[in-house]
Amino acid sequence: MPATENILHAADCLTPERILYEDNHLMAVNKNVGEIVQGDKTGDVCMPDVIKAYIKKRDQKAGNVYCGVIHRLDRPVSGIVVFAKTSKALGRMNDLVKQRNFRKTYWAIAKELANTTSAPTSGHLEDWLLRNEKQNKSYVVAEGTPGAKLARLDFRVLAVSKGGYHLIEIDLHTGRHHQIRCQLAHAGWYIKGDLKYGAPRSNPDGGISLHARSIEFEHPVRHETITIVAPPPEEFTHLFDLQNHPL
Repeated sequence: MPATENILHAADCLTPERILYEDNHLMAVNKNVGEIVQGDKTGDVCMPDVIKAYIKKRDQKAGNVYCGVIHRLDRPVSGIVVFAKTSKALGRMNDLVKQRNFRKTYWAIAKELANTTSAPTSGHLEDWLLRNEKQNKSYVVAEGTPGAKLARLDFRVLAVSKGGYHLIEIDLHTGRHHQIRCQLAHAGWYIKGDLKYGAPRSNPDGGISLHARSIEFEHPVRHETITIVAPPPEEFTHLFDLQNHPL
């Protein structure tokens, strides 16, 4: 369990600008590279603990604060994560995720793999993925392989930088382990900084250039469509001049 002082310090780093959406039922936060959505064996501070400490201090709450994990992002990935502020909202949001009524769009900075002559610039990818637990990596395998799960996504190139990097938008239709990273690599792309799936070098911050850009879902209580968009890290804005050419 992380020390209380570590949690409080992390909570001080949760600035209002990072809170993308909040009401009595939900809170959406723009996750930084390196933050963990759910506690793991590292014992590092996780986002629910940070959010609970933040709300407790901001709202001067005397009792306990609730924060439920609805979905996850890998530690080296940035972008939107939505949390439930009540157990009722968590249950209803979990149902939306299971029913795949939780639309997620990602942005990735990618280049063609060295052994690829011409990776596609758009398309629908449908592959069977098998997770290797020991390697913490997924592989594209033949249909019918024991333990393999079907993975589906659509992608398209939005822009190209002077250095030859491509800004790729991904609409995720299933939520498999390392799905975007694995499927793009199989199609001929590597995500910048992603050594595990073909990148030649790491990013300085230890993350990969994959960002959960937007989420769309039906609000669990008000039943209206909610769309949340997360500003990308500075690297995206700089490489593709998004300040002058917003997408």
